[in-house]
Amino acid sequence: MGDRNHRCAHESEDDVTVVFHKVDRGGNDDSDDDDSERQATEWIHLQSNCRVSCGHDNDNEEDAREETRGRENSPEGEASLCPPAFCVRPREESAREGPEKPKRCPGLGLFYAFLSTVFFSIITLLVKTIEGVHAIEISAIRCFFQMLFTMPLLIYHKTGFLGPRDKRIYLVLRGFIGSNAMILLFYAVQQMPLADATVIMFSNPVFTSLLAWILLKERCTIWDCVFTIFTITGVILIARPPFIFGQHLRGIEGDYTNHIKGTIAAFAGAIGAACTFVVLRKIGKSVHYYLSVWYYAVIGFIECIITVSILGEWKIPFCGRDRWMLMLIAVLGIAGQTFLTKALQIEKAGPVALMRTIDVVLAFIFQFIFFNRAPTLWSLGGALCVMASTSGVALRKWCSSSRKS
Repeated sequence: MGDRNHRCAHESEDDVTVVFHKVDRGGNDDSDDDDSERQATEWIHLQSNCRVSCGHDNDNEEDAREETRGRENSPEGEASLCPPAFCVRPREESAREGPEKPKRCPGLGLFYAFLSTVFFSIITLLVKTIEGVHAIEISAIRCFFQMLFTMPLLIYHKTGFLGPRDKRIYLVLRGFIGSNAMILLFYAVQQMPLADATVIMFSNPVFTSLLAWILLKERCTIWDCVFTIFTITGVILIARPPFIFGQHLRGIEGDYTNHIKGTIAAFAGAIGAACTFVVLRKIGKSVHYYLSVWYYAVIGFIECIITVSILGEWKIPFCGRDRWMLMLIAVLGIAGQTFLTKALQIEKAGPVALMRTIDVVLAFIFQFIFFNRAPTLWSLGGALCVMASTSGVALRKWCSSSRKS
C-alpha cells in the first residue's frame, strides 16, 4: 500500500513540457500490474510552433495513438488524462477550420476611382464658374485648406513633416511640379472651353510613359509612339492653329489669343502632371502618401502667395457664394486624391486609368448643361484621339500586369 506517482516528462532545450500525473491512494499489489497501463501519465508537449502531441513517447507516436484508442474502447470508458482545454491543434489545421476572412467587395476600387473622377470634374466646373479670381489665387486657397487637413493626419500617423533624408529632394520636386501643374490646369479652364482644357490635360498618361522611358529607363514600345502621335493629333484638333484651319474658327471662347494661351497652359500642365507621376514612381512606397500631399500643399501655397503678390492679383471674392465654392474646391480636392489613392491600393492601375476617362465625358456634359455650349466636331474628334491613346496605354499596362501575375 502507499502512494504511487506515475509521471512522464519530456525535456527539450527550446520546448515547454506540461506533465499530468495520477496518484493512486491505497490498493493491492496484485492489481498494480493490471492497472499500470491506465495509470500511465499523459504528457503534453508544447512546441515552438504551437503544436501539441499527446502520448508516452515523442519518438513513438504510433504506439501512443494505439494506446489512446485502446483506452477509449476500454470497458471502463476511461477518458484520456489530457484535458481538452490543453489540446491545441496545429496552426495549419486551425487556419483551415477557422472562419474565412470576409471577401473584398468586387468593384470597390473602380467605385473609388469613379468617385475621384466625379470630384475632380466638379472642381474644374467650380473653377470655371468663379469669376474675378485669378487661377493662382484659387490654387493658393486650395493649398491652404489642404495643409490644414493634412497636418492632423501626419501627426496621427507619426510620419513627421520632412520625410526621409534621401527622399526630400524628390518630395520637393513633387511639390513644385505638382502645384505648377494644378495652376496651369486652372488657368487653362478659365481661358478656353471646359471640355477642351480637360481633354488636353487628360493626355498626361501618354507623356508619363515617354518620360519614364527617358528618365527611369523603362521599356518603350512601338505602341507608345503610336499613342503619342494620337495624343498630339487630338491636341492639334482642339487647338486648331490658324495656319492649318484658317482664320475663321467656330466654338472658341473669346478671342483666339486666350484660346491658344489656354491650350499651351493645358499642354504644359499635362507634361507637368506626367513629371509628377514619374517623381512619385521614383519615390516609391518608402514615403507615406500624406507626406507627399503635405509637400504639395506647402510648396504650392508658398509659390502661389509669392506669385500673386508679384502680379498684384490678390482679390477677396465679393460674393459669398464664390467664397464657399473656393472652400469646396479645397475639400473636394482632398477627397478626390484620397479616393484615387484608395482605388490604386485596391485595384490595378489599368482599370483605374480607364475609369478616369469618364472625366472627359463629364466635362462635355457640364459644358453643355451649365454653359450652354455644344462641342464642335473638331473638339469631339480631338477628344476621341486623346481618349483612344490614353485608353490604349491603360489597356496595355493592364494586360502586361495580368500576364506577370
